[in-house]
Amino acid sequence: MDSDDRTRIWLGVAGLVENECGEWLVVMKRYGGLDGMWSLPAGFVKPGETIDQACHRELQEETGIKASMQGLLGIRTGVLRNDISDNMAIFYLTANTQEQQITVQLDELYEARWMTPQALKEDKRTSMLLLELVDLPLKTRPATIEEIERDNIFGYTEYKLFF
Repeated sequence: MDSDDRTRIWLGVAGLVENECGEWLVVMKRYGGLDGMWSLPAGFVKPGETIDQACHRELQEETGIKASMQGLLGIRTGVLRNDISDNMAIFYLTANTQEQQITVQLDELYEARWMTPQALKEDKRTSMLLLELVDLPLKTRPATIEEIERDNIFGYTEYKLFF
């Protein structure tokens, strides 16, 4: 695989953050196919970070909210225009405290807010992914391996295993 092929393989992350009241942190995108739609805080993984680190970074950049990682909800994968492999790891997180102030990244978002799953179900601006998630039980398991102690033959500096 040459470097040009790798630019056609995308790896993104999204975080479903739930607060103490059972509300979800959602953002209204300002660009692309989700322009004007409620979706999850999300973005691309950068070199030198794990997918869970990228999820925390994107959450902070887009909303200013800090949350605790609970585990991986699932993977969304698709192919765009028969050419680009578009993949997204979706994590479940819990808000560290309900009293955090949302800070909206206005160059990418119109707004961010807490909404109940029921309100999202009823809003015509809710993205397809969110509509699928509102009816699923939010069950995850935390990372089972977070450090490499032996046989690190590849030279990992970060390593985690999510199920």
